[in-house]
Amino acid sequence: MKILVNISRTIVGVLFIFSGLVKAMDPNGLAYKMQEFFDVWAMNHSLASFMYWLSDFALPFAIIMITLEIIVGVGILLGIWKKFFTWLILLLIIFFAFLTGYAALSGKISTCGCFGDCIPLTSMQSFIKDLVLLVLILVLFFGRKYIIPSFTPAFDILLLAISTFLVLYYQWFVMRHLPTVDCLPFKKGGNVLQLRKMPADAVPDKKDYTFVYEKNGKQQNFTIKDLPDSSWRFLSRQDIIISKGKDNEPPIKDFNLITLSGNDTTEAVLSLDASYYLFFVKDFTKTDYWFSDFIQIYQHAKQTNRVLYVVTPEMSKANDFFNKRNNYNVPVFSLDATAFKTAARTSPELYLMKGPLIKNKWGWADFKNALDK
Repeated sequence: MKILVNISRTIVGVLFIFSGLVKAMDPNGLAYKMQEFFDVWAMNHSLASFMYWLSDFALPFAIIMITLEIIVGVGILLGIWKKFFTWLILLLIIFFAFLTGYAALSGKISTCGCFGDCIPLTSMQSFIKDLVLLVLILVLFFGRKYIIPSFTPAFDILLLAISTFLVLYYQWFVMRHLPTVDCLPFKKGGNVLQLRKMPADAVPDKKDYTFVYEKNGKQQNFTIKDLPDSSWRFLSRQDIIISKGKDNEPPIKDFNLITLSGNDTTEAVLSLDASYYLFFVKDFTKTDYWFSDFIQIYQHAKQTNRVLYVVTPEMSKANDFFNKRNNYNVPVFSLDATAFKTAARTSPELYLMKGPLIKNKWGWADFKNALDK
């Protein structure tokens, strides 16, 4: 039993730390995944107001969850406070299994973000992983008397405190700069035009259709092979997926740059034979931490004959702020809110583009580095 407990302790501790570190590279990614769960549960009208309230605090929840996941893993490996950490990790895995099980069995959420965007798992894969971890954690829970602390209590507490500080600092750092490993489609060197296309090896979903007709107040479903005569009135068509396809979505979806007049100018901008900037920004309630840097970027763009485009999900607010209140006369493009979250993990964020190619990108804390390019 002692050997089994120590094997389980090592596997569980390492997996929790690894999972937390992968998500710590991009806390906003976990926050967006949490919001996806909240949005789905908000469809229940009795829960809607509470879910929308929780959604407003998704980022703090994500930071707490990531920190907790890593600290629990460290605590299990160190063997410190055995009763506390075995109870805590058991409650965590039950909570995770509930989330992944809901996603897998409901079919409403395709991925759970267990390992962030770097190691994408389907909801079912995540659920199975959590069930395996649950078994290992139960071994730890009932065999905790066999857990021997790795070091002295004082040294264990010191290591735990250092780990907590480092993981919080790391998350603070990447939210100001950028994720240290970019696992999203908008990587440096990426060709946005190509990434908006369907993969060459895409296999489409295999579908069938059911048609709903009505006659004499009675509704009935028909297949395409046995459609009724003209005495029936057509109501609707329902798509039925017989088998899921594979790689049948482009890596970059809904990246459409819409002008103030409502025109889609994506192809025109991304086909430019010149260098230009895309300035991604969504929040105009607090601008003091980035506006002075924007002024320098704007001046640098003029000196280097580069056009500076503002990209935002809040077009009217952006146009009012940049062009009406501050008279910069910069082109403003609207972008779908979900696509914006994928493209810009900090707000604001700056891209240096050459046609469709992402030559470089900076989080708001590194804007001064863009002035050298």
